[in-house]
Amino acid sequence: MIKDNQINIALVQENPIVGNIKHNYNLVLEARNSRNIENADLIVFSELFLSGYPPEDLVLRHSFLDEIDTYLKLLVEETKKPGPAILVGLPVRDKNQIFNSVVLIDNGKIISIQHKCHLPNYDVFDEERIFNKGNLPGPINFRGLKIGVAICEDIWHEDVVECLAETGAELLIVLNGSPYNREKQDLRTNVAMQRVVESGLGLIYVNQIGGQDELVFDGGSFVINPDYSMPVKLPNFVSNIQSTLWTKDNDKWLCKTIVHQTDTEELEDIYSACVIGLRDYVQKNKFKEVLIGLSGGIDSAIVSCIAVDALGGENVQCVMLPSKYTSKESLADAIECAQNLGINPDEISIEKMVDAAQDQLNPFFEGTNKDITEENIQSRIRAVLLMALSNKFNKLLLTTGNKSEMAVGYATLYGDMSGAFNPIKDVYKTEVYKIAEMRNNTKPEFCLGPNHEVIPKNIITKAPTAELRDNQTDQDSLPEYDVLDDILYKLIEEEISVKDIIKSGHDKQWVTKIQNLLYISEYKRRQAPPGVKISSKNFGKDRRYPITNNFRDKS
Repeated sequence: MIKDNQINIALVQENPIVGNIKHNYNLVLEARNSRNIENADLIVFSELFLSGYPPEDLVLRHSFLDEIDTYLKLLVEETKKPGPAILVGLPVRDKNQIFNSVVLIDNGKIISIQHKCHLPNYDVFDEERIFNKGNLPGPINFRGLKIGVAICEDIWHEDVVECLAETGAELLIVLNGSPYNREKQDLRTNVAMQRVVESGLGLIYVNQIGGQDELVFDGGSFVINPDYSMPVKLPNFVSNIQSTLWTKDNDKWLCKTIVHQTDTEELEDIYSACVIGLRDYVQKNKFKEVLIGLSGGIDSAIVSCIAVDALGGENVQCVMLPSKYTSKESLADAIECAQNLGINPDEISIEKMVDAAQDQLNPFFEGTNKDITEENIQSRIRAVLLMALSNKFNKLLLTTGNKSEMAVGYATLYGDMSGAFNPIKDVYKTEVYKIAEMRNNTKPEFCLGPNHEVIPKNIITKAPTAELRDNQTDQDSLPEYDVLDDILYKLIEEEISVKDIIKSGHDKQWVTKIQNLLYISEYKRRQAPPGVKISSKNFGKDRRYPITNNFRDKS
């Protein structure tokens, strides 16, 4: 039972691996035995921590749920030993139903199992596909304290917390698997604050960290007191275990622990998400090294920097693949960038292979003019060479197309789109420049790269070009990137009509053209490698448009 109206609750902000149940179980044991929480009464993990989140259709496999059951029994045995009780998320099978659940384990017994009520079925979430809905919960009696437990989406609706408060809950604990996007952190705290205002109860919010396919979880776990103060805010993107001391004062439980990390800037968070997403995609899939085609342009430069910060320079190979259109300036910029990152770049000329391919095609192309076909041959030959190196040396090939290019199809299918992962897939071109400037001035704490300017100034300031023909620049076929990105943001993230975009000051011809390019490029995006989700509408599960699509907004 609780003594002296005090309880110590530990928050665990960790990085589980989907499907590696033994690893996640060991993380629970390590946290429970950590010296950081020697006096904890209860230790709290994030949503579906034991299985990893999101498990998707894995939870439909009986063998997967059997293994979950095995390790749940081991956790029950673990709590017979001295140490805190465990509140952990996991999938629970009940007859023919499967739930997204939370289990409270104490003194060798399962004290309570509660199921998630609201299953998100929007954006990247489709939990209704695999889980059954739980009923509105009541509080759990934990050693005399009535705790109200909610699971992630449950607090985005009023009814769960309202029910918990009305049935006697004294403190709210929310287990989350809440992925990052650039607007999400403020949204979370605002929603949590609403629930505190409505219920009059303190709230503990625990989120996981780490990358899972295209998602990145940014942590940022926090505590809100009944007086609306936030005494505890854990750092973004890093593992953390934090004990919190709560005392009962005038029938209200207040957190007396004060630990508040300084909030990071948006650009640093975007960059950190790209680094974490790449790091975990590589390492959780049991690779070690990556390979990048380094052109001397801004996109391949920032991807190389992200890779070094994620994996260390010794695990990153940069290869320059010049053609007759590659300028000396580009080669010099690529070499300088690689050397700034501690890498000696390799070089393979594609000229002979391009000439050989064109010789073979000349009989077929006779009487035609050169066009984008000849340009794409260069890109595809580069892909052949890079994929050969990837296959031979077991290195993941990274692609470097930004969101602006992916949106309008300014990329070559089976050429520069060939690869395993794209860290900047959801980062607009204008943002690429901004995060390059940011990284030149600030290195996030957990990054492994050098702590000095890494992207040469000339790469940032020169006009962008694919260098697939003489005197080519991106603006030969596209508007300036600040214009392009604003139109794209309005079309994609804000879903504004063509008429309203034109009213905002954009040229009708450009808006109409960009809308058309966006729609007709869907077939390319469907074949693109996965990449880190940064925005509220990434090209993936967030935004599901048909490939065959004759609709155009003619407003």
